[in-house]
Amino acid sequence: MTTSYLFAGFGGQGILFAGKLLAYKGLTDGKNVSWLPSYGPEMRGGTANCSVIISDDDIGAPIVLEPDVLIVMNNPSLDRYENDVVPGGTIYVDSSLIGRKVNRTDVNVCYIPATALASEKGLDGLANMIIMGKLLSDEDQLGGESLEKALKKCISARHADLLKSNYDAMMLGSQQ
Repeated sequence: MTTSYLFAGFGGQGILFAGKLLAYKGLTDGKNVSWLPSYGPEMRGGTANCSVIISDDDIGAPIVLEPDVLIVMNNPSLDRYENDVVPGGTIYVDSSLIGRKVNRTDVNVCYIPATALASEKGLDGLANMIIMGKLLSDEDQLGGESLEKALKKCISARHADLLKSNYDAMMLGSQQ
């Protein structure tokens, strides 16, 4: 089984972090993993995306051209990648920031007001983790030791105080 994911949005939205978390979770589950970040030269506000492939088999190339799952956090990303998703795939949309619906009818779509929820619940900056919570919940992968290990790997010991808020944001997302 191989699943390819594409995360896309602006720099500063935690796109690369979310992809890295998913990749580490795959590693702790004993899967073959590829994580390929890509971002513009701007520190914040530029483009950011990352490709993640999780597989039981060897991975031939790290680039995701036709994702099974697309996670988008801004309009330009939805415009750019919507048509690349495989038929039957899934698109996760931050509906707080994206003002249109997905045009395709051959994909599953989850509209999550992640940025608004993060703001309402005092979890500013964690809209990415709200979407991750929904994604992992939908794939029956939320919780467990591998997620905890992945979070601890992605969040440095210096920022250990952020573990709980990241986990809380994922739990909030799982309820969407």
